[in-house]
Amino acid sequence: MFPISSIVVLFILVILFNSIRILKEYERGVVFRLGRLVGTKGPGLIILIPIIDKMTRVDLRVITYDVPPQDVITRDNVTIKVNAVLYFQVVNSDKAIVSVANFFEATSQIAQTTLRSVLGQVDLDDLLAERDKINAELQRIIDEQTEPWGVKVSVVEVKNVDLPLEMTRAMAKQAEAERERRAKIIHAEGECQASAKLAEAATVIGTAPSAMQLRFLQTLTEVAAEKNSTLIFPVPIDLLSSFKDWLDKPKG
Repeated sequence: MFPISSIVVLFILVILFNSIRILKEYERGVVFRLGRLVGTKGPGLIILIPIIDKMTRVDLRVITYDVPPQDVITRDNVTIKVNAVLYFQVVNSDKAIVSVANFFEATSQIAQTTLRSVLGQVDLDDLLAERDKINAELQRIIDEQTEPWGVKVSVVEVKNVDLPLEMTRAMAKQAEAERERRAKIIHAEGECQASAKLAEAATVIGTAPSAMQLRFLQTLTEVAAEKNSTLIFPVPIDLLSSFKDWLDKPKG
């Protein structure tokens, strides 16, 4: 038989063991006394009243939640699959425990519902081109709904947009057509500028007949450049003019 003093000491040790809690720096303890909220304690060493006090640990670190792919029909009636990532953390431990049964589950469901709702109100082109604007709108809406629970949503990012194969092909054709259109416009602008410069050059050469001869000789040097076996004999324009006048002279 154990002596009564040993039993008493053992009982006291068990009570002390159940009364002491150690909370880490990123943890808080929400304490209830006889069912009523006492407040938040921690971090560090805290002491509870055995049997009377109950404590729930709350993690204050940022939680990363990967929103599963959602089937979304955009405003222009395109069916897509979209997934996103959500960053949130508890900023009020009391509300996170008292106001909602499971703040993580509630936040995840709100994120999925809001993702489908917001993306269903935008066109596909806006979704692909204005990703930052849509992310900010998602963050604002989700944060407004989780604020009463003591949860702060800091970042929402749309990760991936899965398009139907037919839509991918159509977008590829559209991009190709757009590039061809820009190439034709650039080519036409180049032709217009070149024609204007050629007209200016013709005007300058017309004022100096010898300039045409110099340009002709320069062209010959360009043709005969590098490993070219072509032989070119320049003939003066004046000689050809004299030969033409001799041919045109009537024969007597």
